[in-house]
Amino acid sequence: MSCDADDCFVEAAVEEPNLKFKDEKQQARFELGVSMMVYKWGALEVAVANNWGGPASAEKRDWITAIVLDLFKDGKYVDAAMIEETLLYAMIDEFDTNVEDESAMPISVGIIEIYKQCQLQDYSAVEELYNSWLEKQNSAETSQSKAVVVEEDPLNPGVSSSEESGDEEDEQEPAEDADVEMTDSRSNQPVVDEDGFELVQKKGRR
Repeated sequence: MSCDADDCFVEAAVEEPNLKFKDEKQQARFELGVSMMVYKWGALEVAVANNWGGPASAEKRDWITAIVLDLFKDGKYVDAAMIEETLLYAMIDEFDTNVEDESAMPISVGIIEIYKQCQLQDYSAVEELYNSWLEKQNSAETSQSKAVVVEEDPLNPGVSSSEESGDEEDEQEPAEDADVEMTDSRSNQPVVDEDGFELVQKKGRR
């Protein structure tokens, strides 16, 4: 189900005070869908990632989700233009960012479409959005985990390991030579001349 930006709206029945779903599952799925659409908005994602709204940027994104939901909880009529306006003003107020790429409208249309699907108790789109978000989160966590491993390891583990082993060998070899020289010097008896002085012997020959 899809609608045009100029003709994309939902309206409560005459007897209903607002657009909030009475069924808890419907309302919960709709709220999840709105949250996923807001998280999907690229302009907001960049703003949060760069902390344009300060240390509480992530919390401000959740607040934007809440004020979009309030449109449905408080009103009997909501269209895509109202949602777009809400998103754009929130970006200016909370992130000091004026979004001019018209990216808010597809998000707004998507929210209206999700509402209509939830009316029909069709939650497939919401579940698809949620699963995509989970995959993205898992991918990000995996990348961060790999980055930590790289930071802990040397820049070039192979070369580093060989260098370390080489250093160890270099340190061990002189010690072995020293042992040999010490053994040779111990095994050779000192030579004393007739005046009682010890003669210096040449090393390296046996």
